[in-house]
Amino acid sequence: MLAHGGTPDETVSAVLLGASFWLGYMARQRGRERPATADRRWKRVAMWGGAGVLAVAGLTAVAWVRPLLSPAGARPVSTATIAFASPTQGEVVSGTSLSVRLELTGGRIVPSATTALTADTGHVHLTLDGSLVSMTYGLEQTISLVGQDPGTHLLQAEFVAADHAPFNPRVLTSVTFTLRGDGG
Repeated sequence: MLAHGGTPDETVSAVLLGASFWLGYMARQRGRERPATADRRWKRVAMWGGAGVLAVAGLTAVAWVRPLLSPAGARPVSTATIAFASPTQGEVVSGTSLSVRLELTGGRIVPSATTALTADTGHVHLTLDGSLVSMTYGLEQTISLVGQDPGTHLLQAEFVAADHAPFNPRVLTSVTFTLRGDGG
């Protein structure tokens, strides 16, 4: 949540969890009051129950708020295109890192996440062999190849909307490269 400034669903989750902790604290304080009358015990039990309900709501808020903010089919349409400048298709590389350079046409990289979506602003997600390796705010970077086996690998770049979810249709490109196993 903090890494991207907090999207509305994450903010709702944080507020609900904060309220849960506060209500739990207040219930605990009520338990220390004397004398413990039946009325006070009933209020304390209600507060603990409310704290539990708020905690569950906070932990599940992302699942039930996000669809309300971004219903299926309501994704922005982008006319942007993305392509690899390097590595090139079929390139043979060696070493423990790979320099990636992208070309983005018709789109603009924005420096933070937001739910105010436009068709031409977003970020870039890089995946290597189907695993996300980077969510970047630029078109040039170096990714680690440590732990990758020699052989052919698939690198994909996707220009995603400013909320880190894909455009509809997706703005995606891919390239394969071969990692040499001889270390040089």
